[in-house]
Amino acid sequence: YVAKPVAAAALANRIGELAQRHGRPRSLGIDTARPQAMADYAGFVGASNAMQFIYEQIGRVSTSSAPVFITGESGTGKDVCAEALHSQGPRKAKRFVAINCAAIPRDLMESELFGVARGAFTGAHEDRKGAAELADGGTLFLDEIGEMDLSLQSKLLRFLQTGTISRVGEANMRKVDVRVICATNRNPLQMISERKFREDLFYRLHVLPIHLPPLRQRPTDIMVLARHFLDRYAREEHKSFGGFSNEAAQQLTAADWPGNVRQLQNLI
Repeated sequence: YVAKPVAAAALANRIGELAQRHGRPRSLGIDTARPQAMADYAGFVGASNAMQFIYEQIGRVSTSSAPVFITGESGTGKDVCAEALHSQGPRKAKRFVAINCAAIPRDLMESELFGVARGAFTGAHEDRKGAAELADGGTLFLDEIGEMDLSLQSKLLRFLQTGTISRVGEANMRKVDVRVICATNRNPLQMISERKFREDLFYRLHVLPIHLPPLRQRPTDIMVLARHFLDRYAREEHKSFGGFSNEAAQQLTAADWPGNVRQLQNLI
């Protein structure tokens, strides 16, 4: 998977990563042939070719105001990617507002996203801004976008096309300037074929795609991450560790990590 426009160096690095994954045993260290490789970037940890490509993508995409569609398995750092895009871009002085579409009940999702007017329903005692208004001038992150109800997807599409919203129970339209970033761990094209996701909304959001690789596809980062988490939690727990034994390192790098970075973090 290579995103366009394709840079020659990025393509060569990606081919090298594939050759390393399929042609040679997994390595415990970082590729010493690339001393300029960054081991961390805007919340990410990793120095593999795959992550260098992600860092380069974030650097290019962060300067735009176009929507970003992040895909990747659970635990690959989609929320970290969204925050990195905000912190590296021109909107970093404004708010970054995140909504997990899978964690909010469907009947409350519209008011959480667009706000609610006083008296709109029982318990609405005052006007309340939604996430879109709170993020005005900044970034709105819609995590697990595939879980959003179809009826609300049409309203989200209208918001993306017009840049205006109306609070629940209110007829007035409000102008809002936000950069929208969304993420899902599901296959969006499969969701479209199953009629669980609007095709027109997908193409409106899928302007600048970023796909985060699973941990098993960047094995050279496993020990880099493991040492990072060991140092972090050792400080928090006031412990002292010298590192990992060779046996422990071999077991860590031999694992497939279906839960990706989050699973590794919890284990450490």
